Amino acid sequence: MKQFVITPAMGKRLIGKGLAAHPAIGEVLQKGTLVIVAGSTNGYVAEEVLARTGQAEGFTRVGFCRGEVFPPDFDASTAEKAALEGDVVLVRGVRQGRQTIFDVAEGLRRGDVILKGANAVNLSLREAGVLIGHPVAGTAAPTIAAAAGRHVRLIVPVGVEKRVDGPILELASRLNRPDVQGPGMLALPGEVFTELDAISLLTGAAATLVAAGGVYGAEGAAWVGVDGTDAQIDAAGELIGSVSREPPCRI
Repeated sequence: MKQFVITPAMGKRLIGKGLAAHPAIGEVLQKGTLVIVAGSTNGYVAEEVLARTGQAEGFTRVGFCRGEVFPPDFDASTAEKAALEGDVVLVRGVRQGRQTIFDVAEGLRRGDVILKGANAVNLSLREAGVLIGHPVAGTAAPTIAAAAGRHVRLIVPVGVEKRVDGPILELASRLNRPDVQGPGMLALPGEVFTELDAISLLTGAAATLVAAGGVYGAEGAAWVGVDGTDAQIDAAGELIGSVSREPPCRI
Protein backbone atom coordinates (compact mmCIF):
# COMPACT_ATOMS: atom_id res chain seq x y z
CA MET A 1 0.00 0.00 0.00
CA LYS A 2 0.99 3.57 -0.67
CA GLN A 3 -0.74 6.51 0.97
CA PHE A 4 -1.78 9.84 -0.56
CA VAL A 5 -3.38 13.07 0.65
CA ILE A 6 -6.25 14.23 -1.57
CA THR A 7 -7.87 17.63 -0.98
CA PRO A 8 -11.60 18.08 -1.71
CA ALA A 9 -10.76 20.01 -4.90
CA MET A 10 -8.39 17.25 -6.03
CA GLY A 11 -11.17 14.76 -5.28
CA LYS A 12 -13.62 16.69 -7.47
CA ARG A 13 -11.15 16.65 -10.35
CA LEU A 14 -10.52 12.92 -9.91
CA ILE A 15 -14.27 12.27 -9.95
CA GLY A 16 -14.51 14.28 -13.16
CA LYS A 17 -11.72 12.31 -14.81
CA GLY A 18 -13.15 9.02 -13.62
CA LEU A 19 -16.64 9.66 -14.92
CA ALA A 20 -15.35 10.91 -18.26
CA ALA A 21 -13.80 7.44 -18.64
CA HIS A 22 -16.75 5.54 -17.16
CA PRO A 23 -18.15 2.86 -19.52
CA ALA A 24 -21.73 4.03 -18.93
CA ILE A 25 -20.81 7.57 -19.97
CA GLY A 26 -19.02 6.35 -23.09
CA GLU A 27 -22.06 4.31 -24.05
CA VAL A 28 -24.64 7.05 -23.49
CA LEU A 29 -22.54 9.55 -25.44
CA GLN A 30 -22.87 7.22 -28.42
CA LYS A 31 -26.59 6.52 -28.39
CA GLY A 32 -28.48 8.28 -25.60
CA THR A 33 -28.97 11.40 -23.53
CA LEU A 34 -26.61 12.42 -20.74
CA VAL A 35 -27.70 15.08 -18.24
CA ILE A 36 -25.10 16.59 -15.90
CA VAL A 37 -27.09 18.48 -13.28
CA ALA A 38 -25.37 21.66 -12.12
CA GLY A 39 -23.36 21.38 -8.91
CA SER A 40 -19.84 22.12 -7.73
CA THR A 41 -18.51 18.57 -8.24
CA ASN A 42 -20.46 18.16 -11.45
CA GLY A 43 -18.75 21.27 -12.79
CA TYR A 44 -15.51 19.28 -12.86
CA VAL A 45 -17.36 16.33 -14.40
CA ALA A 46 -18.80 18.56 -17.11
CA GLU A 47 -15.36 20.01 -17.88
CA GLU A 48 -13.86 16.56 -18.32
CA VAL A 49 -16.76 15.12 -20.35
CA LEU A 50 -16.97 18.16 -22.61
CA ALA A 51 -13.20 18.08 -23.13
CA ARG A 52 -13.47 14.42 -24.10
CA THR A 53 -16.13 15.25 -26.70
CA GLY A 54 -14.31 18.32 -28.02
CA GLN A 55 -16.97 20.71 -26.73
CA ALA A 56 -15.22 22.38 -23.81
CA GLU A 57 -15.06 25.80 -25.46
CA GLY A 58 -17.55 28.20 -23.96
CA PHE A 59 -18.22 26.16 -20.80
CA THR A 60 -17.18 27.38 -17.37
CA ARG A 61 -17.92 25.71 -14.07
CA VAL A 62 -18.04 29.19 -12.48
CA GLY A 63 -21.75 29.59 -11.77
CA PHE A 64 -22.49 25.94 -12.60
CA CYS A 65 -24.17 25.23 -9.28
CA ARG A 66 -27.35 25.51 -7.25
CA GLY A 67 -27.86 25.66 -3.49
CA GLU A 68 -24.30 26.51 -2.52
CA VAL A 69 -22.96 25.85 0.97
CA PHE A 70 -20.78 28.67 2.33
CA PRO A 71 -18.86 28.97 5.62
CA PRO A 72 -20.78 30.41 8.60
CA ASP A 73 -21.03 34.22 8.50
CA PHE A 74 -19.73 34.27 4.90
CA ASP A 75 -21.06 37.15 2.81
CA ALA A 76 -22.38 35.28 -0.23
CA SER A 77 -22.58 38.54 -2.17
CA THR A 78 -18.78 38.60 -2.29
CA ALA A 79 -18.57 35.27 -4.11
CA GLU A 80 -17.46 35.47 -7.73
CA LYS A 81 -20.46 33.77 -9.20
CA ALA A 82 -21.80 33.83 -12.75
CA ALA A 83 -25.43 33.23 -13.65
CA LEU A 84 -26.38 29.60 -14.26
CA GLU A 85 -26.99 29.10 -17.98
CA GLY A 86 -28.42 25.62 -17.59
CA ASP A 87 -27.38 22.05 -16.94
CA VAL A 88 -25.18 20.20 -19.41
CA VAL A 89 -27.31 18.04 -21.72
CA LEU A 90 -25.72 15.91 -24.44
CA VAL A 91 -27.80 13.98 -26.95
CA ARG A 92 -25.74 11.31 -28.72
CA GLY A 93 -22.66 13.21 -27.67
CA VAL A 94 -23.78 16.63 -28.91
CA ARG A 95 -24.28 19.36 -26.35
CA GLN A 96 -27.68 21.03 -26.37
CA GLY A 97 -27.94 24.76 -25.69
CA ARG A 98 -29.36 26.23 -22.47
CA GLN A 99 -31.38 23.24 -21.30
CA THR A 100 -31.99 21.98 -17.77
CA ILE A 101 -33.09 18.75 -16.17
CA PHE A 102 -36.59 20.28 -15.97
CA ASP A 103 -36.68 20.65 -19.77
CA VAL A 104 -35.63 17.11 -20.60
CA ALA A 105 -36.53 14.85 -17.67
CA GLU A 106 -39.89 13.68 -19.00
CA GLY A 107 -38.31 12.57 -22.27
CA LEU A 108 -35.57 10.49 -20.64
CA ARG A 109 -35.86 6.73 -20.93
CA ARG A 110 -34.03 3.51 -20.05
CA GLY A 111 -30.49 3.80 -21.43
CA ASP A 112 -30.15 7.50 -20.64
CA VAL A 113 -27.98 8.73 -17.75
CA ILE A 114 -28.31 11.51 -15.17
CA LEU A 115 -25.38 12.70 -13.06
CA LYS A 116 -26.66 14.40 -9.91
CA GLY A 117 -24.49 15.47 -6.97
CA ALA A 118 -25.12 14.95 -3.27
CA ASN A 119 -24.48 16.48 0.15
CA ALA A 120 -24.09 13.29 2.15
CA VAL A 121 -22.62 9.87 1.45
CA ASN A 122 -22.47 6.73 3.54
CA LEU A 123 -19.42 4.99 2.10
CA SER A 124 -20.00 1.60 3.68
CA LEU A 125 -23.64 1.40 2.55
CA ARG A 126 -23.00 3.09 -0.81
CA GLU A 127 -25.88 5.53 -0.18
CA ALA A 128 -26.13 9.24 -0.93
CA GLY A 129 -28.54 12.00 0.00
CA VAL A 130 -29.11 15.55 -1.15
CA LEU A 131 -30.18 18.52 0.98
CA ILE A 132 -33.46 20.08 -0.13
CA GLY A 133 -34.11 23.80 0.26
CA HIS A 134 -36.71 24.14 -2.50
CA PRO A 135 -40.43 23.74 -1.68
CA VAL A 136 -40.97 21.19 -4.45
CA ALA A 137 -37.58 19.46 -4.10
CA GLY A 138 -35.71 21.32 -6.87
CA THR A 139 -33.70 19.25 -9.35
CA ALA A 140 -34.00 16.16 -7.14
CA ALA A 141 -37.71 15.79 -8.03
CA PRO A 142 -37.38 15.24 -11.80
CA THR A 143 -34.18 13.24 -11.25
CA ILE A 144 -35.79 10.78 -8.87
CA ALA A 145 -38.92 10.54 -11.04
CA ALA A 146 -36.80 9.60 -14.06
CA ALA A 147 -34.65 7.12 -12.15
CA ALA A 148 -37.42 5.37 -10.23
CA GLY A 149 -40.24 5.79 -12.74
CA ARG A 150 -38.52 5.19 -16.07
CA HIS A 151 -35.33 3.31 -15.16
CA VAL A 152 -33.01 6.14 -16.22
CA ARG A 153 -29.56 5.37 -14.85
CA LEU A 154 -28.60 7.74 -12.02
CA ILE A 155 -24.96 8.13 -11.00
CA VAL A 156 -24.16 10.28 -7.97
CA PRO A 157 -20.73 11.98 -8.05
CA VAL A 158 -19.87 12.84 -4.44
CA GLY A 159 -16.62 13.46 -2.61
CA VAL A 160 -15.63 11.55 0.51
CA GLU A 161 -15.49 14.80 2.51
CA LYS A 162 -19.31 14.50 2.58
CA ARG A 163 -19.25 11.18 4.42
CA VAL A 164 -21.74 10.53 7.21
CA ASP A 165 -22.14 7.66 9.66
CA GLY A 166 -25.85 6.92 9.57
CA PRO A 167 -28.03 5.34 6.90
CA ILE A 168 -29.23 8.05 4.52
CA LEU A 169 -32.93 7.18 4.91
CA GLU A 170 -32.60 7.48 8.69
CA LEU A 171 -30.89 10.86 8.41
CA ALA A 172 -33.49 12.06 5.91
CA SER A 173 -36.35 11.05 8.20
CA ARG A 174 -34.80 13.13 10.99
CA LEU A 175 -34.14 16.19 8.83
CA ASN A 176 -37.62 16.10 7.29
CA ARG A 177 -39.52 16.31 10.59
CA PRO A 178 -41.84 19.34 10.96
CA ASP A 179 -39.93 20.60 14.02
CA VAL A 180 -36.56 20.78 12.23
CA GLN A 181 -35.12 24.10 11.07
CA GLY A 182 -32.96 24.11 7.96
CA PRO A 183 -33.06 22.06 4.75
CA GLY A 184 -34.64 18.66 4.38
CA MET A 185 -33.04 15.67 2.69
CA LEU A 186 -33.90 13.13 0.02
CA ALA A 187 -32.14 9.83 -0.57
CA LEU A 188 -30.93 9.47 -4.15
CA PRO A 189 -31.69 6.10 -5.77
CA GLY A 190 -28.46 5.96 -7.73
CA GLU A 191 -24.90 4.65 -7.89
CA VAL A 192 -22.42 6.46 -5.67
CA PHE A 193 -19.18 7.49 -7.41
CA THR A 194 -16.38 8.97 -5.29
CA GLU A 195 -12.72 9.78 -5.87
CA LEU A 196 -11.97 6.30 -4.50
CA ASP A 197 -14.02 4.81 -7.32
CA ALA A 198 -12.28 7.07 -9.81
CA ILE A 199 -8.85 5.85 -8.72
CA SER A 200 -9.96 2.24 -9.01
CA LEU A 201 -11.59 2.71 -12.41
CA LEU A 202 -8.65 4.61 -13.90
CA THR A 203 -5.79 2.51 -12.47
CA GLY A 204 -7.16 -0.85 -11.35
CA ALA A 205 -5.87 -0.23 -7.82
CA ALA A 206 -8.06 -0.44 -4.70
CA ALA A 207 -8.40 2.88 -2.88
CA THR A 208 -9.47 3.09 0.77
CA LEU A 209 -10.10 6.06 3.04
CA VAL A 210 -7.74 5.57 5.99
CA ALA A 211 -7.61 9.01 7.67
CA ALA A 212 -8.56 12.63 7.06
CA GLY A 213 -7.83 16.27 7.76
CA GLY A 214 -4.91 18.65 7.68
CA VAL A 215 -3.92 22.32 7.65
CA TYR A 216 -2.65 24.96 5.17
CA GLY A 217 -5.30 24.01 2.62
CA ALA A 218 -5.55 20.33 3.55
CA GLU A 219 -8.53 20.91 5.84
CA GLY A 220 -11.12 18.30 4.91
CA ALA A 221 -8.56 16.32 2.92
CA ALA A 222 -8.75 12.55 2.62
CA TRP A 223 -5.80 10.32 3.43
CA VAL A 224 -6.16 7.46 0.96
CA GLY A 225 -4.42 4.12 1.00
CA VAL A 226 -3.93 2.52 -2.42
CA ASP A 227 -3.38 -1.24 -2.79
CA GLY A 228 -2.49 -3.13 -5.95
CA THR A 229 0.36 -4.26 -8.12
CA ASP A 230 3.43 -2.08 -8.44
CA ALA A 231 2.19 -0.90 -11.83
CA GLN A 232 -1.26 -0.05 -10.44
CA ILE A 233 0.18 1.85 -7.49
CA ASP A 234 2.53 3.74 -9.81
CA ALA A 235 -0.41 4.60 -12.07
CA ALA A 236 -2.38 5.83 -9.07
CA GLY A 237 0.56 7.97 -8.01
CA GLU A 238 0.79 9.51 -11.47
CA LEU A 239 -2.96 10.12 -11.55
CA ILE A 240 -3.07 11.76 -8.13
CA GLY A 241 0.08 13.73 -8.93
CA SER A 242 -1.59 15.09 -12.07
CA VAL A 243 -4.26 16.82 -9.95
CA SER A 244 -2.04 17.81 -7.03
CA ARG A 245 -2.07 21.50 -8.00
CA GLU A 246 -5.87 21.72 -8.30
CA PRO A 247 -6.81 25.03 -6.63
CA PRO A 248 -9.59 25.28 -4.05
CA CYS A 249 -13.07 25.16 -5.55
CA ARG A 250 -14.59 28.54 -6.39
CA ILE A 251 -18.02 29.00 -7.87
